[in-house]
This record gives sequence, structure tokens and C-alpha cells, in this order.
Amino acid sequence: QVHLVESGGGLVQAGGSLRLSCAASGLTFSRFVMGWFRQGPGKEREFVTAISDWTSGRPYYADSVKGRFTISRGNAKNTVYLQMNSLKPEDTAVYYCAAAQFFRTSAGEYDYWGQGTQVTVSS
Repeated sequence: QVHLVESGGGLVQAGGSLRLSCAASGLTFSRFVMGWFRQGPGKEREFVTAISDWTSGRPYYADSVKGRFTISRGNAKNTVYLQMNSLKPEDTAVYYCAAAQFFRTSAGEYDYWGQGTQVTVSS
């Protein structure tokens, strides 16, 4: 059974940083694209970033986070990270880790999901 467990969320002031982690189990980690999505209050779930272990591990970012967020993966630990810098109040959301077999940006095409971790950015 696949499990994705996020951690690292919390409350931070605007301009601050947080690092989210997602520990995966029950899947061959290196064969999956790992992505981060977020869902703000009253909003639909949106793509944030994703990274594969192929295509030179080159990540893809939503325009709204490009230059501020960095995704990385540690295959030895079956963990994917999201370093978030220069946080803004509009980054406030529940952040979800997800796994997919193919490189996609649509939430519907991800096979497995974590339970989410809350990130709140105060102004």
C-alpha cells in the first residue's frame, strides 16, 4: 500500500521560508514523478511543481512560484522536498504531495496523494 506523508507546514510571516518534506513508501520511488499541489481557501487544487528521476531530473514550476520555490528529491530516503522562500500571503494553502507515473501538471493524472500539510503566511 502506498503512503505519502507530508510534514513541515506551519505559520510564517511574509518573506519567510519553510521546507516541506514528503516521505513515500510502498512504491518504487525512482519510477514516479513526484509533485506538489496546493489548495487555498475557496480555491481549486493547483499544480505547484514536479520532478522526475529522468529527463535529467529537471523540475517544472508553476509561474506563481518560479524563482521562489525549489523542489528536490532524495531517492535514497524516498523523500521529496519543497523549499519555499520569499513566501507571500497568497501562498497560504494546504500543500499536497502526489505521485504519478508520467510527467503531468493535472491533479487528476496523479495516482497517489498525501493527506496535506497547512501553510499559512501572515502579512
